[in-house]
Amino acid sequence: MNKDERESYYERVYDIVEKIPAGRVTTYGAIARTLGLKSGARMVGYALNGSIGSGIRIPAHRVVNRLGQLTGREHFPGDIMRERLLQEGIVFLDDYTVDLEAHFWDPMEEDQSA
Repeated sequence: MNKDERESYYERVYDIVEKIPAGRVTTYGAIARTLGLKSGARMVGYALNGSIGSGIRIPAHRVVNRLGQLTGREHFPGDIMRERLLQEGIVFLDDYTVDLEAHFWDPMEEDQSA
């Protein structure tokens, strides 16, 4: 993937993340599948990391791994990822695992309804 393709992909990731409703979460893999990259979860993570310090304001705290774990939390100061999710009413199964069954938002369904 060249620089232009990567930047375009990142923009598409950001567009999806902006649509995640408060009180809901999605996964890196669900975003990748929506964009046509079945095995592209890691690329979604790279895109979200690329937003750090760039001035891009997206609700990246609403993206978790396929198990509902807050694997991106190290990119947020303190425990802010978990705190933001709790403020939105997200229920946790343990300290750092979201109840995906209760809160999963599927970007594929959003894409199909648009």
